[in-house]
Amino acid sequence: MRGFRGKVVVITGASGGIGEAIAIQLAREGSRLMLNGRSAEKLDLVTERARDLSPVVETFAADLAEDDQVRALADRTLAVFSGVDILIHSVGLFVGGSLAATPVEDLDRQYRVNVHVPYLLTQLLLPSLLSRQGQVVFVNSGAGASPAGAGWVGYAASKHALRAVADGLREEVNKQGVRVLTIFPGRTATAMQEEVHRFEGRPYDPERFLQPGDVAAMVLHALALPRTAEVTDIHVRPMRGAL
Repeated sequence: MRGFRGKVVVITGASGGIGEAIAIQLAREGSRLMLNGRSAEKLDLVTERARDLSPVVETFAADLAEDDQVRALADRTLAVFSGVDILIHSVGLFVGGSLAATPVEDLDRQYRVNVHVPYLLTQLLLPSLLSRQGQVVFVNSGAGASPAGAGWVGYAASKHALRAVADGLREEVNKQGVRVLTIFPGRTATAMQEEVHRFEGRPYDPERFLQPGDVAAMVLHALALPRTAEVTDIHVRPMRGAL
């Protein structure tokens, strides 16, 4: 796959799941990476794998729920690489519960991680993305593209809001050469999916679901398209349908 060698890519939520899979695939293509995750230990494991493949891998272990950490990530990226070609938002938080019983603070937490963080980080890195005619990827969820089910109100609300951020950003920057992609994965075999199954009280079998590498492959193929084309939305689900 052409077009990724030497490109500077920032990935949040890179310490596991879809973010990790994207990081490894881009490392294999020779991209220069800035990886973020909350767990320094998990991020180190991903970095060790990526550094066997990529010429440059930098890490920033921090909880981006704090604005000062988001700003520090942006500053560190620009200090190390001087610019950004691709920004991938893969960080996410799920808290299940009914509207009647779930504290509004749980909604606020999901909004901050799932919407506020991508909004602010994009804003901080947008001048560089514009100057390089870069690309932005929002890893959303099937919950951001369909009506909310019972117990999913807060999470779905945050993901619908994230879709609005991506769509609005695209309208603002498309004519300036920046492509904006949202991917809506169905149930994917990640740590978050394990949490979802605990909430639902169901046994978890990762083999039944999308694999993180499946989603990563879709993202890379969309990003690699010639500049005569743009993918705006990708909906991908497990082969067995909505499980």
